[in-house]
Amino acid sequence: MPASGMNYAPKGKPNPVVKPGEFVFAAIGLDHGHIGGMCNGLVEAGATLKYIYDPDPNKVKRYLEMYPQAVAATSEGQVFEDKEVALVASANIASERCPLGLRAMEAGKDYFTDKAPLTTLGQLEAAKAMVEKTGKKYAVYYSERLHVEAAIFAGQLIDDGAIGRVVQTMGMGPHRAGLGWRPDWFFKREQYGGILCDIGSHQIEQFLYYTGSKDAEIMAAQVENFNNPDHPGLDDFGDCTLKGDNGTTGYFRVDWFTPDGLSTWGDGRTFILGTDGFIELRKYCDLGRAKGGGHLFLANKETEQYIDVNGKVGHPYFGQLILDCLNRTENAMTQEHAFKAAELCVKAQRIAEKAKGITREYD
Repeated sequence: MPASGMNYAPKGKPNPVVKPGEFVFAAIGLDHGHIGGMCNGLVEAGATLKYIYDPDPNKVKRYLEMYPQAVAATSEGQVFEDKEVALVASANIASERCPLGLRAMEAGKDYFTDKAPLTTLGQLEAAKAMVEKTGKKYAVYYSERLHVEAAIFAGQLIDDGAIGRVVQTMGMGPHRAGLGWRPDWFFKREQYGGILCDIGSHQIEQFLYYTGSKDAEIMAAQVENFNNPDHPGLDDFGDCTLKGDNGTTGYFRVDWFTPDGLSTWGDGRTFILGTDGFIELRKYCDLGRAKGGGHLFLANKETEQYIDVNGKVGHPYFGQLILDCLNRTENAMTQEHAFKAAELCVKAQRIAEKAKGITREYD
């Protein structure tokens, strides 16, 4: 089977910020393979994975083989009732991520969910209300930035002023479809949220982060089903243009057209334009030249260079998230930022659907 982004679970070097047993978490909901990347990142940062739970025993068996230190929980309730568990991580069906998060937070746990963290504006308001009520975190695994060293290093370069003030981003997020083995929910818009809500969430989060925008307007958005008439609920293409509240602009394209001949699940790229230079990220391969990702290209007033970022900066988000949960700080990512990216991806999807005459009965 060709590589799939659905099972993308990067591993890094262990960099623990806590001792064994000081920060305990559980994994509930194993519908998307991103749960592996989420667990890897937390374990590498020193967290202790105590429980794994999913209604499907076959999924539980697979992940217990990956994480033999954990045990199978008999129910959500067992996890929620265990006072030792500080955080619940989940990559269940996208439309079910928010309801699970609400239950976890109500039970006194911080929550760490795969992207897209929710699929409707109603869920967003419910999540905000639960954060306000409980003081718990609703953290989001925007993996195309948080678990990609080149993307992390780009942020550090921007913070250091390497390209001046960022004025625009362009992103490409192609994915391999693998339609023959995808689960049923992958084809149901009310469950996966639509392509701009789903994989588009990575792109919108990066636009906000790299440009320093606190808010943005969706200037244009579209979705199409170009090549999958047997799956009318699937968007296989989408694109979007945004304007940040600081005047910056962004454009991105996402699709399910990665060909089987490509060495990886998607040739993801990000272009960041600044007033004094630019950065290009080739995250997962350098097409036709090098397998594997971590490629960063930089040009500014002093230099033009290629930087291989693999193994250079690590994945600091996970250690920061653990310490944020313990210290009630917001160094990994602010709650405002996580929710704003979620809000904009839902709005972009709705704008695109309205343009095609698609009515949302699940909102």
